Amino acid sequence: MAELQDNLAKLDTYVTRFRETGVLNLIGGKSVPAASGATFESVSPVDDSLICQVSKGSAEDIDAAAKAAKTAFAEWRDFPLAERKKVLHRIGDGIVARAEEIAFCECWDTGQALRFMSKAALRGAENFRFFADRAPSARDGQTLPSPTLLNVTTRLPIGPVGVITPWNTPFMLSTWKIAPALAAGCTVVHKPAEFSPVTARILAEIAQDAGLPDGVWNLVNGFGEDAGKALTEHPDIKAIAFVGESKTGSMIMKQGADTLKRVHFELGGKNPVVVFEDADLDRALDAAIFMIYSLNGERCTSSSRLLVQSSIAKEFKEKLIERVNRIRIGHPLDPATEIGPLIHKVHLDKVTSYFDVAKADGATIAAGGERAGDTGCYVKPTLFTDATPAMRIAQEEIFGPVLTVIEFDTEEQALEIANGVDYGLTGYVWTNDLTRALRFTDKLEAGMIWVNSENVRHLPTPFGGVKASGIGRDGGDWSFEFYMEQKHIGFALGQHKIPRLGA
Repeated sequence: MAELQDNLAKLDTYVTRFRETGVLNLIGGKSVPAASGATFESVSPVDDSLICQVSKGSAEDIDAAAKAAKTAFAEWRDFPLAERKKVLHRIGDGIVARAEEIAFCECWDTGQALRFMSKAALRGAENFRFFADRAPSARDGQTLPSPTLLNVTTRLPIGPVGVITPWNTPFMLSTWKIAPALAAGCTVVHKPAEFSPVTARILAEIAQDAGLPDGVWNLVNGFGEDAGKALTEHPDIKAIAFVGESKTGSMIMKQGADTLKRVHFELGGKNPVVVFEDADLDRALDAAIFMIYSLNGERCTSSSRLLVQSSIAKEFKEKLIERVNRIRIGHPLDPATEIGPLIHKVHLDKVTSYFDVAKADGATIAAGGERAGDTGCYVKPTLFTDATPAMRIAQEEIFGPVLTVIEFDTEEQALEIANGVDYGLTGYVWTNDLTRALRFTDKLEAGMIWVNSENVRHLPTPFGGVKASGIGRDGGDWSFEFYMEQKHIGFALGQHKIPRLGA
């Protein structure tokens, strides 16, 4: 309790300025309110209290930000690569210096537990440092000689890009998108989710303080139907990187079609964790619990479907139920808390609506299945058992601390169940049979798969999904492939024969 009180006192020092000034947009290096003067409220899911007023951007603000990004593009594209690297490293340093402020504000803004958010801020710094080191080689290409030509390739930044980030771990995911865009030489218009605007503003300030030229990074707050739509339709924005719901990704693709925008989507998931009878069951249990109940279950890579082999299902479920009932719910700034409140009442209502869906479809609520507390957006960690693959709780992305257990008998049956959803982001396979692991992962429809492991992110590897879970890949050179255009140049090696017409 003493640590919580100390943390609340620290939080007060961090959020006071936002209460006084609100969260402003950043356009062309200047902090400005929305052109209309409109604002909206950011409310903490912890206790329903008002955090601050936020500038409500519209098409006019997006237009100003896009023009600022277009004006700044030539300077940033031609910025000396060694200097670009230094600027990005300074952003990483600035994140580390303000890591506690970022973590505390993110907890208050989103309801995420401090034990995870402190690491998220530092992961954001790692993202900038990783791409800072890659920046000098971003334009590197290949030499592809032929009998008559020396063919070379190079890469050039695509231009001003739009980045639309979600409300779950918003700080870390913003760095994940913006760091490679800047390293590639692109300029950015960032529209963060309206539910979690505070740390996006802190991140933009850090970039300013690091010496990023004005207009290279612009921030416009607002709602998807106004600011988001204007960004995806703006002719000066050459690409959109989006993290969020699959339905929204479809809308963005339609909105960007007229301007032939390139899109990168990291969308929803209904990810399976498949536990075979020969697995290390204690480790599988730990990983399955961590990947659905950490971060309040609000992450795209969560293992929201547990497929467990029937021969071990009874014992595995008994241990699972016991562990789920012991997960600590509490204030996100309490170091002991494992699950905090969900992001917003709208999302709380969505998640809790599946409790009635589960009952109606004949599943058993083996743990949780109800709200926790009278204020805030708390919900008890929930476990559904006796589920079948066709149930809505086994097909639809709930995006909360809710796990659905499905039993299977054979490897073939497990694969059919795992692939039998619209999504294909991640998969987790637990087995000590190497040949089974090779067979199963080869046929599993997912962009990323971990065998005998939870999600352990390695930045050079490709991150992304298949089917309704996304388009494109993040990470290493895959990020540069999105934010840059390939260019081919052929140099004649001699006097090769050129066909003569009309000679």
